Amino acid sequence: MLTRKQHELVCFINDRLKETGVSPSFEEMKDALDLKSKSGVHRLISALEEREFIRRLPNRARALEVLRMPDRPEKAEKKARGRTAAAAPAAAPATRTPANDVVEIPLHGRIAAGVPIEAFEGSTMLPVPAALLGQGDHYALEVAGDSMVEAGILDGDYALIRRTEVARDGEIVVALIDEAEATLKYFRREGTMVRLDPANRTYDPQRYTPQQVRIQGKLSGLLRRYD
Repeated sequence: MLTRKQHELVCFINDRLKETGVSPSFEEMKDALDLKSKSGVHRLISALEEREFIRRLPNRARALEVLRMPDRPEKAEKKARGRTAAAAPAAAPATRTPANDVVEIPLHGRIAAGVPIEAFEGSTMLPVPAALLGQGDHYALEVAGDSMVEAGILDGDYALIRRTEVARDGEIVVALIDEAEATLKYFRREGTMVRLDPANRTYDPQRYTPQQVRIQGKLSGLLRRYD
């Protein structure tokens, strides 16, 4: 899956290429997606390049080529419903998952534990001990950065995230900012603002309006590999 802003951008580029044969400028993309700066456009384009949805044509200004288009949201939703229906056993009794069982959850790329970076979703699956997850739908993100080290979250760790759109003060959450960037931080309310706190005294808190921040999950556990 793509984030909503990534999906909007690739569709906008594709439509403009069909209409005029010329890819839109960064200023036009910024305005079309209602972003505050062109740096957000650069991050979205880099993420789409990494996912091989678009590519930049060399030696040509403003030259982008759409390599493939994402599924429409309703199509992806139908696929997900079909997979769920096919996988659900009829009248299955509620059972407790054995503590030594291993389950696979989606690994959705890297997320900053420092300044916000683009969080892109992939199709890789990560095996995780079931006892680390608990109830609910989970996914994993690879941590990049050091701003959560005082909470024991290190660069290269896998953060196990339970999907939710709500959070209480003091919980560690995945926060999507301006529908374009995601970060892992402590969630706090400060008057009419939302404050995202690092767990590293060398970093400053980040403050946003509630409309800028969308909770995408909260930390359920950590997985660390030792080479």
